[in-house]
Amino acid sequence: MEDLYEDLADLYAESRVTAPGDAYRRPSRQNFMDRLTTDMRRPGFAMVIAEMDRPMGCAFGFPVRGDGSWWGGFDGTLPHSIDQLTVSGRVFAFGDILVRPHPRDRDLARRLQERLLTEHQASLGAMLVDQAARATLAALRSRGWLDIGVFRRPAGPTTFRALVLPVGERTTARLKGLVTMPGGGGPGGP
Repeated sequence: MEDLYEDLADLYAESRVTAPGDAYRRPSRQNFMDRLTTDMRRPGFAMVIAEMDRPMGCAFGFPVRGDGSWWGGFDGTLPHSIDQLTVSGRVFAFGDILVRPHPRDRDLARRLQERLLTEHQASLGAMLVDQAARATLAALRSRGWLDIGVFRRPAGPTTFRALVLPVGERTTARLKGLVTMPGGGGPGGP
C-alpha cells in the first residue's frame, strides 16, 4: 500500500478539482493521506483501485460495527431501518470514492462502490460528506445516495451530511421513507 500513497494522493487531487467561484476548500492532500492511513487500520478495511497506466479510480472503506458507534455524532434519531441494518452487520462505510475525470468511463464510481458493497455482502453503503462540498454531494445524490441528515464530530467544526446507498430492491423498500429533499438537503435541511 505504501508504494501507492503518492499515486492515490495524486488521484485525490485530480478528482477533487474545485470549480471556479466555488467557495468550498477541500481538505489538503496530507489530510487525505492521514484519513487513508487511519481507515487502513480499521477492521475489515478494503480498497478497490481501477488502473490504466495510473490509478483512474479508487474506493475504500470498512464495515460498520454492529454496536452503532460509527453513527455517534448523528444529529437526531437514526432511522430505525438503518439501525437494524447496522446491528445486523450489513452496513459498509466508505472513506472515499475517487475518480479521475475521464470522458470514456463515466460509470467507474458506481462500479467501484458496487464492488466493495458486493464483496462485503452489505445491504447499505454509508458515507459522511462535508456539507460545504456541494459538487460532491450532488454527484453522490445523482448516483442514488440518499441524504438522511446531519452528522457532527465532537472534535471538529465541520458539519457533515450523512448519506446512505441502499443495495438491492429489498433494502431500497425498507428505506422508502428516506428521500433527498428539494434544494439538495435531506431531513434537517441543506
